[in-house]
Amino acid sequence: MLLLTFLVTCYAAGLPVFPNQAVLRPSLALPGDNSHRYSLPMFDLQPWERVDEIRLARKGYLYGSPLLGNTSFFPTGALGDAMVARDRAQWFRDVGYVTSNVYHELDQAAAALMKVRGSIQSLSSYEVLYKDQWVSTIPDGVAPGMLTNWTQDLLFSMERLSINPYVVRRLHPSNDHLPLDVDDHVMRDLAGGRTLAVLHQEGRLFLANHSYQAAYPKTPGRWTAACTAYFFIHPRSGDFLPLAIKTNMGSDFTYTALDDANDWLFAKMAFNMNDLFHSQLYHLANTHDVAEPIHQAALRTMSARHPVRGYLDRLMNQAYAVRPVGEEFLFNEGGFYDSSFALPNWAGKKFTTDAYWEHAGHFRATDFYRDLATRGLLNCSYGPLLRSFPFYDTVAPMVKAIEDFTSVFVETYYPESGLMGDDHELQDWIREHLFHRPAFLPGILGMIPDISPVIHAVLLRVHVGNIARGVGIPSPERGADRVLVQEAIQV
Repeated sequence: MLLLTFLVTCYAAGLPVFPNQAVLRPSLALPGDNSHRYSLPMFDLQPWERVDEIRLARKGYLYGSPLLGNTSFFPTGALGDAMVARDRAQWFRDVGYVTSNVYHELDQAAAALMKVRGSIQSLSSYEVLYKDQWVSTIPDGVAPGMLTNWTQDLLFSMERLSINPYVVRRLHPSNDHLPLDVDDHVMRDLAGGRTLAVLHQEGRLFLANHSYQAAYPKTPGRWTAACTAYFFIHPRSGDFLPLAIKTNMGSDFTYTALDDANDWLFAKMAFNMNDLFHSQLYHLANTHDVAEPIHQAALRTMSARHPVRGYLDRLMNQAYAVRPVGEEFLFNEGGFYDSSFALPNWAGKKFTTDAYWEHAGHFRATDFYRDLATRGLLNCSYGPLLRSFPFYDTVAPMVKAIEDFTSVFVETYYPESGLMGDDHELQDWIREHLFHRPAFLPGILGMIPDISPVIHAVLLRVHVGNIARGVGIPSPERGADRVLVQEAIQV
């Protein structure tokens, strides 16, 4: 009996039974390196290991300076640096496979263009760059209809509700003013007899504003606009269509579909330049910059055996490669960004910073449903419904699946609500958030009735943050190599 008591005491205290017996020390494997038997701390049979593990983790995972703009913390410290190095190495292994296809097929596309260079007479001639090309890089091929419909207004406008739905918003009849004027005669021809004021009052008018890009200096020898555009729901067809595009640069014309076809196409191309700039960088501010500090707090407060920590570890697979690789190869001086866009690399970082603090980094405001409703795209009470919303139709079932899974996950580990209060690692995770990021966390964290909205939000930032862009209009969407001549009727 005394021997049994001695053995139990040694086991509980983590002491060696014999002088030469090594005590099992906590494993500080990096996230995702090993599988674990997950348990809440109050049910763990070896709680002392968790205490030591978290103590060492708090010393090894530190909050470092932001990368790619002044946004959220980026991990540093002995363990943080090791985690970043591991993710970066894995990223380069994966990207090696991709680039081996891309560079080979890039040469093939260039060779195809060289064969017909004497017969390039119009933009349509550039189809040779896409047709029967990029078989390995884009296995499913160019988006169906893109090479035949790329000049159509409906395709252009529906890109606002599909590949980048984070800019357009419906103008409220009484709360929003009209930033652009369009002649009533032009309006009646385009909008089934309605004037701009009538469309506004009926809740049919939408705005997509990239005028903020005018403040960024241009790369010498490059050109881009800073477009503001109206879209509207046509009162007869119900289609979501473009109405007018103002460049906010140069002669600052406002273009409509009644202008010369090439002038109107130019305006749509100019808008797409601005929209591509936005979509690439808003994704960073709205996903990586939001999800990473939530995971970093879990690394510092939860054992790797905690189920919530395990959930987040899987979600953040290779996440910490993105920002350092971006600093090294995308936004470095003379890097891929500078060689592609008309705005310098620091403009991208400036936009990311501004977007993060103004809206993209706000946890509750950018919730999937709330954000769409706030911008009048979903459940709008002051205008007609959108007849088609591809982004929502695609993503909503994903969100529902995430919500269902997370609800089961929470109910499985916390069958009684009181268990959340007993889970000191969960409580420490919440306190870590409240201390470092109080302005950006949902109020629900302070009340702690349910952790599922937190996990939902993290999942949504990464999985739903941005739908991959397809191959768009074959045009210089990143930036033109010279100032384009603007010849259009000013309306």
